[in-house]
Amino acid sequence: GQSNMAMTVNRAKDFEKEQAAADLPQVRMFTVISGASDKAEEDCKGVWLVCAPDKVAVFSAALFFCGREIHKTLGVPVGLINSSVGGTPIESWISPEAQHASPELKAFFEAAKQMDTKFDATAAKTKFEKDLAKWKEIAKAAKEAGKPVPLAPKDPVALRERKGNVGGLFNGKIAPLIPYALRGILWYQGEANTTESKANFYQHQLPLLVNDWRKRWGSEIPFAWVQLPNFTRAGDGWPIVREAMLKTLKLPKTGMAITIDIGEQKNIHPSNKQEVGRRLSLWALSSVYGKKVESASGPLPAGHEIHGDKITLRFTHADGGLKAKGGDLTGFMIAGEDKQWKRAATQIEGDKVIACSPEIGTPVAVRYAWQDWPECNLTNGAGLPASPFRTDDWK
Repeated sequence: GQSNMAMTVNRAKDFEKEQAAADLPQVRMFTVISGASDKAEEDCKGVWLVCAPDKVAVFSAALFFCGREIHKTLGVPVGLINSSVGGTPIESWISPEAQHASPELKAFFEAAKQMDTKFDATAAKTKFEKDLAKWKEIAKAAKEAGKPVPLAPKDPVALRERKGNVGGLFNGKIAPLIPYALRGILWYQGEANTTESKANFYQHQLPLLVNDWRKRWGSEIPFAWVQLPNFTRAGDGWPIVREAMLKTLKLPKTGMAITIDIGEQKNIHPSNKQEVGRRLSLWALSSVYGKKVESASGPLPAGHEIHGDKITLRFTHADGGLKAKGGDLTGFMIAGEDKQWKRAATQIEGDKVIACSPEIGTPVAVRYAWQDWPECNLTNGAGLPASPFRTDDWK
């Protein structure tokens, strides 16, 4: 994935406490340090590290906290392979052959081609050098005045090379791992695909990635991902990518860690990676290893019926019954044919939520947590949050 998978343990919360408890010689991590490539590579660079207090700082936090739970529960050695690059889109991680053969991505490539045509590498480099020189002056003045130094400009040409364009990171950082024996794959990405021009393609790209990787490994490897958390980002991109992740659960042997309650409003790299890893491990322990857990997932929508002025919504993974965390149930909106959304009055009945509004006599659609930073509190009895969703397909 991208930066939230690359994010290391020393950047997660409670690092000193985690470091002190990291004497786990049967947990080991290999980090792929090779870059993008224009062809599928057969080998990559990296080194296996044994988990210890002086090594754990550089482990992928989300991956480590998941692996640690598996190790503690099963009592077996756990090997972890981290292949991730910050700021990279999903199209960098799917084989170019699979992407170009996908009819659903034809429009994506047409738009990308137009963008490439408009990109002038020489002009971009010249502008970057001017911006960098100006930034150095501002940074020097800020340091001398004891003020915060603003972020340095980024080289757009170097950024394009690092992302590897279509399939470049698959070629350099995934292909070399095939056919290494894997028990499961975890994916933490999506932030880079939340722009208006990209978000709607994610519903095709994520299942394509899963199916293509499985085909190349020759096995239906269990595959789970982290749904994007709550975060302040204007526009519909975050809800749409979250929805694409929810839709991809239609593939067999897949799972999703819902994190709509543990994001940070202005930090795209939330620090509570312990809970991200724990939720991934619940899926793995239950679905992959057959262990009994309190719940393997937060509630997922499973259909709805409309009766008069009410919509009844059904959920799976309502283990222990649906709950409203911390007070009255919030986060549901309801609309009629006019597509005007109103806050819904709701009540919970076991594994169902009944929604209505005095302003809407004949409702046709419901949305839950359909914002970048929603107010929502539906959970199951295990305290795991429900996934954002909608029953409509309106723009």
